[in-house]
Amino acid sequence: MANIKITLLNGSIKEFEKPVSAFEVAESISPRLASAALVAEIDGVERDLNYIIEKDASIKFFTFDDPEGKHTYWHSSSHLMAHAIKELYPEAKFGVGPAIENGFYYDFDINTKLTDEDLEKIEKKMKEITERDTSFNRKVLSKSEALEFFENDQYKIELISDFDEQKDIISIYGEGDFTDLCTGPHLPSTGKIKYFKLLSVSGSYWRGDEKNKQLQRIYGISFPKKKMLDDYLELLEEAKKRDHRKLGKQLDLFSVQEESGPGLIYWHPKGARIRNEIEDFWRKAHYENGYELLYSPHIGKSWLWKTSGHLENYNDNMYSPMDIDEQEYFIKPMNCPFHIMIYKDSLKSYRDLPLRWAELGTVYRYEKSGVLHGLLRVRGFTQDDAHIFCTEDQIESEIIEVIKFSLYMWKSFGFEDLKFYVSTKPEKAVGEDRLWETAVHVLKKALEVQNLVYEMDEGGGAFYGPKIDIKIKDALNREWQMSTIQFDFNLPERFGMTYVGEDGKEHRPFMVHRALLGSLERFMGVLIEHYGGYFPLWLAPQQISVIPVSQNFYEYAEKVTTELKKHGIRAELDKRSEKVGYKIREAETNKIPYMIIVGEKEMNSGSISVRQHKKGDIGSFEIQDFIAKIKDEINGKIYHN
Repeated sequence: MANIKITLLNGSIKEFEKPVSAFEVAESISPRLASAALVAEIDGVERDLNYIIEKDASIKFFTFDDPEGKHTYWHSSSHLMAHAIKELYPEAKFGVGPAIENGFYYDFDINTKLTDEDLEKIEKKMKEITERDTSFNRKVLSKSEALEFFENDQYKIELISDFDEQKDIISIYGEGDFTDLCTGPHLPSTGKIKYFKLLSVSGSYWRGDEKNKQLQRIYGISFPKKKMLDDYLELLEEAKKRDHRKLGKQLDLFSVQEESGPGLIYWHPKGARIRNEIEDFWRKAHYENGYELLYSPHIGKSWLWKTSGHLENYNDNMYSPMDIDEQEYFIKPMNCPFHIMIYKDSLKSYRDLPLRWAELGTVYRYEKSGVLHGLLRVRGFTQDDAHIFCTEDQIESEIIEVIKFSLYMWKSFGFEDLKFYVSTKPEKAVGEDRLWETAVHVLKKALEVQNLVYEMDEGGGAFYGPKIDIKIKDALNREWQMSTIQFDFNLPERFGMTYVGEDGKEHRPFMVHRALLGSLERFMGVLIEHYGGYFPLWLAPQQISVIPVSQNFYEYAEKVTTELKKHGIRAELDKRSEKVGYKIREAETNKIPYMIIVGEKEMNSGSISVRQHKKGDIGSFEIQDFIAKIKDEINGKIYHN
């Protein structure tokens, strides 16, 4: 029998006289790799380390430093948690238990409503199971065998029933006396799972449908090193302090009034001030970048949404129609059909293109109550929306300009760490292959022209076109999906959009949907948590608190406040009869960037004493000198950490 040749990531080849496990290949490379490896990719397919390789193959190993390694680690941790629950609650029946972006969860049905104390018991049982260090073993079943194996668990039965016996491989994983329906891959054994913490328990409807039974869902996290877990828990504590819902209430920025409608945001004066600054900056930047701004209606006749395809493909997220003059109208879930109607209002020539049209358009989409989350998941929101209509020859330069604009916007708000993803054609798609290939090429080239590193998301595009997604990292190193640059081959066709080309013939324009900030509500939530409520001076709703040391100096303090306001600085005079120390502490709590303290010395010299948030006293200033300093800081969008 010929030797089995295994091609490694670096191109070198190892030969083995007989079938060999992926783990044995790792051992042959180095003991360090064998210890760190969690999962292998064999001929492009992720496999358990105990997978036996029987023929020539290529292999790649993943550790916890890799996304694939983390996913396997957390998926196995979810299985471990389910095993612990089964031992503690033998009646348990299980839904799904995937790895997620940070950690894992499992949905299950038991007779007990779990508390935080119960989570500690489950953690203790998980620890016992890891000490047994039992192996994860995979077995493939036929559909009938799987249905028989899980005959007492209606949730698994329902999942198995959805499998296509001709196409889908049904596998189970067992470790110790617990077996679960699972595609894998898994870690070699439970002993690999070292440090973990169960974070919370909540309700979750089976398969996300409110008509189904509500199960319990436990979220958890796990790591191979204790320091990793400690650092993550510390990060969670910091995230709790920065929670935009908590800070939004503390700083009086916004509220959600459940009595009048969940998922709808009420912007309070201070929050509205920040929003106004964002909008003013947004509008000015768009005009400077060659955009025209639009305003469109909030409702439209049903034919508009039939033509756009929303009633066919997006109806579950749209609100019920209203009857006006015996015709159906819908409140808009998106702005794009309205922009198209403006385009179609007059004949367009190639000389008119490109058209860059933007709108801060408020839309309404139905979200299930269970997923609503402060500003981050709402039912009514204002999109930072724009559409570009151009010729095929113009598309490359337009995408390059959009990317430049994106970088400018995010850096202006203090976000420097961005990640880019290019999503390509899915299995079901509209539009000619040539258009898809052109569009993907343009997206990739535009990023390369800017020397930006990107990842490919093969098949991740929408059915109507490829896209660039931009993720930002905040102060806690969390990623947020924000900007999207999306081609659309669908709507121009559906609405019969045309322009007259240089040849005198009608042509179909290229259409690009483009959102930079996403929605103002979600962006505000991210902004609050990124800055921990301590906004840069240009965004701060109140920039300065003027604090007289006693009533004797109110008149001078009023004069200082008036002078600041004359220069467009948001200053407020604190006239309360509280002590100076109390006023300073409250200004710190409210995260006001600067405090001006005035007393007899300042009044006699015509100066001011200044304190800065978190830094304390920064000295005495002439009023005009301080105003110049503040205006430089505002105009430069400087942020003091």
